Amino acid sequence: MAAELSAHHRRLAQRKREAIITAATELFLDRGYDGTSLARVAEAAGVSKSTLFKRFPTKAALFEAIVTESWQRDAGDAAARPQTGDLRSGLATIGHRYADLVGRPGMTALFRIVIAELPRFPELGRMQFQLGKLPYFTSVQHYLEAEHEAGNADVPDAVSAANQFLGMIANYVLWPRMLLTDWNPATSDIHDAVEQAVQTMLARHTPGRRPDPKPER
Repeated sequence: MAAELSAHHRRLAQRKREAIITAATELFLDRGYDGTSLARVAEAAGVSKSTLFKRFPTKAALFEAIVTESWQRDAGDAAARPQTGDLRSGLATIGHRYADLVGRPGMTALFRIVIAELPRFPELGRMQFQLGKLPYFTSVQHYLEAEHEAGNADVPDAVSAANQFLGMIANYVLWPRMLLTDWNPATSDIHDAVEQAVQTMLARHTPGRRPDPKPER
């Protein structure tokens, strides 16, 4: 009985946390970071102010949680961390998961909040970079380094390679959405964009590939 009550309380606490995160994200986007109060978040989430303050004592702590959870959405899934040995498969796994991640409306909303409030609250940009984007890019960097060390890829500069690979995908999936309200590419088009990025990486980083001949002058 005690175990059932404990499990019930955990589920209830998780539902309250999700309600807080959802309400806060919507309010931040609608009213801006400065125009959103914790009291307003508590009201929108349907929780008491004491419940909210116990979990998130400051607005910065709440925004930090939103950033972290947005970028770590699939962190617990083993498929998000491909094993070394098959560069094509590993890149495809990473690429499609990244496209799904940055293509979510919630991720677009998060970037818009940060960009809109950056002049007054530069710490929001640091949160987005240090807690979200950097750890994600670092995980891809480590995968490429592992493939390089295993001899499955020729990636002497894994930092640049990770940025180039994910940048190719974000340039199609995320950034147009930031400026175009009607940008909604078909699933097949996103799939093709990821596959093109994978092909580009394979062409550049497959071991033993001969460099392209220099053009004659």
